[in-house]
Amino acid sequence: MKKDRKPDIAIASDHAALDLKKHLVAYLVARGHDVLDLGPRSKKSVPYPAYGKKVAEMVASGGVPLGILICGTGIGMSITANRYPGVRAALVHDHFTALMAKAHNNANVLVMGGRVIGPGVAEDAVETWLSTRFEGGRHQDRLDMIDGEC
Repeated sequence: MKKDRKPDIAIASDHAALDLKKHLVAYLVARGHDVLDLGPRSKKSVPYPAYGKKVAEMVASGGVPLGILICGTGIGMSITANRYPGVRAALVHDHFTALMAKAHNNANVLVMGGRVIGPGVAEDAVETWLSTRFEGGRHQDRLDMIDGEC
């Protein structure tokens, strides 16, 4: 992360997805993103909620606008992150689900399964999610319903 800029993406994984997390950090940095890697640093078994919580809290507090979480399947990280107000974590498996996560759900946390998808698919999902715009309209109405505003 560059010292003069605030990170634009926080990322974390569990031990099962450490290799994919490291791959994505390098991928994002090479594309000019300031990435805050919140761990873990080794393949020693760790509880995924501890790392999911770190990213979710950063996004919920406005410390970073976007987060990426990766565990074995992505399911546990999704459940963890979606407990935080203002976090819209979407578990994605491919280009299409990443596209819809942003276009229809305005997901601010992308979640993937390190035992489910490989590095190439993960790169495509991240790039798709980052480059897709939220469509708003009826989709915003639905997000408002989730937030209890309708």
